[in-house]
Amino acid sequence: MKHPSTSPESAQPTDFREFAVSRGRHLLRTAYLLTGGDAHLAEDLVQEALGRIYGRWRKISRMENPAGYAQTVLVNTFLSHRRRRASSEQATDTFEEVAVSDPDPSLRLTLLRALSELAPQDRAVLVLRFWEDRSVDETAAALQLSASGVRSRSSRALDRIRAVLGDQLDELVRH
Repeated sequence: MKHPSTSPESAQPTDFREFAVSRGRHLLRTAYLLTGGDAHLAEDLVQEALGRIYGRWRKISRMENPAGYAQTVLVNTFLSHRRRRASSEQATDTFEEVAVSDPDPSLRLTLLRALSELAPQDRAVLVLRFWEDRSVDETAAALQLSASGVRSRSSRALDRIRAVLGDQLDELVRH
């Protein structure tokens, strides 16, 4: 197996899979160091960086140093993650113990099964509208749809769920 190097004279892999396999371990080590030893976050960062590279692989594979570019993408992914996290997440080592009260686990499983049969965007519309209780306009903005698009997708998705649930719908409504 060829291993890409940083020198322009060496042969660079033209296949993304070959590139990812040959550079993955090195990227993971770098990410591990960037995250201060957080192996899970390091894996996530490498996966995100490789995803970004894959989207532009045709162009990147013709670069003089795709390995160096991958390092840059990884570092930028890490910095971007740190900025996002700094504004929204707070790390903690303690968790509040909260009892889970699920009065009807079969209802939950039935609804999850019905949702899984919807197209991803229809599922997203229903989850945002009815689970997160967002308005039509908020849902439209989140999904980059028009308000009428959200309403029509909601209607079709609810009809589809009713069809999937069939006789179970009456049973679920009674609970």
